[in-house]
Amino acid sequence: MNNRKFKYPDTKAYEFVVNRLQERGVNLDDLAEIIYNSQIEFEPTLTMDRVQEYLQDAMHKRELLNNAMVMLELDRLTEAGQIAEPLSSIVRNDAGVFGVDETLALQIANIYGTIGTTNFGYFDRVKKGIIAKYDHDRKHVNAFIDDLLAAIVAAVSGKIAHKYA
Repeated sequence: MNNRKFKYPDTKAYEFVVNRLQERGVNLDDLAEIIYNSQIEFEPTLTMDRVQEYLQDAMHKRELLNNAMVMLELDRLTEAGQIAEPLSSIVRNDAGVFGVDETLALQIANIYGTIGTTNFGYFDRVKKGIIAKYDHDRKHVNAFIDDLLAAIVAAVSGKIAHKYA
């Protein structure tokens, strides 16, 4: 296949992720709030406008978009019964030893450096804000979305740490 004429669909990928998050009940302001509240103690001059700017920067990175599209689609396809067994049961039950959800999330968390790993571990464990909603909702398949949200928050928090260090 000749990919020379292929132009990466940045805008479509961004819109896909943001729209899919909104369909699942996530607004980017929900993530900005978690980021702001977790980082203001470390950087008192931080503003919500600045956090939203950093979040938008991160949300336009291909590394984030690629992984987010895969993660969101795997949750959706599993919920729709379009993933074969045994993978379907593993994803549906968010098996603790699966680890693929965290692996994809860590790639996002690290887009601004390895501080994202530490940040991701924290946000994945404490499940702040809207992240907690997807950890406790058993009516839907959420194996990937909770880790995706924690990863985005972790990445932007890493960007802030570097910016204000």
